[in-house]
Order: sequence, then C-alpha cells, then structure tokens
Amino acid sequence: MRNVIIIGSGCAGLTAAIYAGRANLSPLVLDGYEPGGQLSITTLVENFPGFPEGIQGPELIENMRKQAQHFGTEFKSGAITSVDLSKRPFKLTAGTETYECAALIVASGASARLLGVDSERKLIGHGVSTCATCDGYFFRGKEIVVVGGGDTAMEEATFLSRFASKITLMHRRNEFRASKIMLDRAHANPKIEFMTPVTVEEVLDVSKGGVEGVKVRNTDTNVTTVVPAEGLFVAIGHDPNTKPFVGQLTMDANGYLVTHDGPRTNVEGVFAAGDVQDHVYRQAITAAGSGCMAAIEAERYLETNHL
Repeated sequence: MRNVIIIGSGCAGLTAAIYAGRANLSPLVLDGYEPGGQLSITTLVENFPGFPEGIQGPELIENMRKQAQHFGTEFKSGAITSVDLSKRPFKLTAGTETYECAALIVASGASARLLGVDSERKLIGHGVSTCATCDGYFFRGKEIVVVGGGDTAMEEATFLSRFASKITLMHRRNEFRASKIMLDRAHANPKIEFMTPVTVEEVLDVSKGGVEGVKVRNTDTNVTTVVPAEGLFVAIGHDPNTKPFVGQLTMDANGYLVTHDGPRTNVEGVFAAGDVQDHVYRQAITAAGSGCMAAIEAERYLETNHL
C-alpha cells in the first residue's frame, strides 16, 4: 500500500515525484512504456529555464530522476496494463505485479505517431523531429520536409517557415484534413511547397548519422524520387497513453484525460499531469508545472482525508 503512485517518468512524472518526495509521501514511480518520456529521445533542449547553453534531453531527465531519488522516490520498470479506480485503495496491475495506493498521479504522456520506416526512428534527434516548437530553431536557413495533412502539419510548417529556407509539405493524399483557414495560410506562405500524393519510403542517410534527403513514392504513379532536406518533421498527431483508464477516467474525443480545477480528474484522489491531459502546449516546462500541481493536490487530498 503506497501513499501515492505516479505513472510515467517524463518531466511531469518526475517533477511530481520530486514534490511528493519532499512532502514525505515516499512516492513510487512506474516508468511506463517510454521511460523518460519524449525528452529521452530528444537531443539538445534549449528552452528549459536555467540552462543558458541548453542541455541534452536524456541528461535533463537523468538529473530529475536523481533529484526524485534524493527525496525518497522509488522507481520500478513496467507499464500499467489495468487499473481499478472504483474503490479505495486504487489497484494497479503492471504485468504480474499488483500495486495499491491512496492517491494516483497519471503522467503517462502521449506518444508521437511515426511514419513507420526504420530510418526515421534511427534518426530521431538527428534531423528527424516530432516537435517544431522544440527543434525549429536548429533548422535556421535549411531546407526541411514536413509530413502530415491535418491542422498540426499546417501549423508546424507555418511555424517552421520562420527558420527554414524552404519547406516541402508532404501528404499521402491530394485532399487534406486541415481546416480551410490553416490550409489557406500554408498555401499563402511563399516558403511552403506542397507535394502530394506521396508516402515516405526512407529517410536518408542513416549511415551518415543525419538527414540528407527524403525518398518518397508517388502513390498515383509509383515513381520514387529523393527530396533533398536537412530535416524531417513528422506531424501526424499523438496518441495519449490512456488505454488502461478507458471507462474509468473522463477523456475527450481523442483520448486525452479531462482535468478540472488544475490536475483533478473525475475520480477523487486521481490526478493527471503532462501530455496525457495537454494536447495544446506539449512542452517540458508545462509538463513539469502540471506535475508540481498534481503532487501538491495529491498531498492536500491525503491530508484532508487523513489517508
């Protein structure tokens, strides 16, 4: 039986652990499917306050982890497979392990959808990115490719036009899911060139450790071409890691947890923080801030209910 269990070990989960640890709650962090979250596959982080020269994503996560351990946080690997939030204490199952807790913080994050080609995953953080706000600055004066057909892709391409010299926006169909206003804005941008209907076959060049071009196939003609580029931004959405909570915690149409009064969910004693409930900002600093809020609210909940 634990005072508080935190699901997820990204910025939100680790910040929650630091605050819960300092409050003498002896938190347990379950690492989840992606230990360290999105930052663990990010290279240089330049926009986290306090690091004027920037810091490597994995290093920032490791520092947070050590800080949480310093305040008495225990870590266990594994991902939650099922939960029972219908009675107290809350019961969580991760593989063959079962855990119980008085308060629960869900910081399981959201996983960026990828295109599914091998070279793409190997080059993440080395020219391949899923976050324009995080990495756009590194592509100043460079030619890049953005893949996607929704509002996210239009928004990312428009944002990246502040930095890149040229953007090729690729989509597998000739029609776009994006709203008319976002599509019109991208079409009107002189730096953005549209390329449809194409699918990405390969990101070049893994052997050189960076992006040099994108090999695409036209789905109408089957002809393959290589588009020179120094960066590839995949903008086809995110999937919140909320499957175990379906039917128990309130979610929006896309599966993100709905919170009110800060980090509170519809179940008293269950709090949510980070990308699992935030599909708008998705930044390390906002995730950390919501992790802090969740831990403070969890502490207040335990104290108020004498748990």
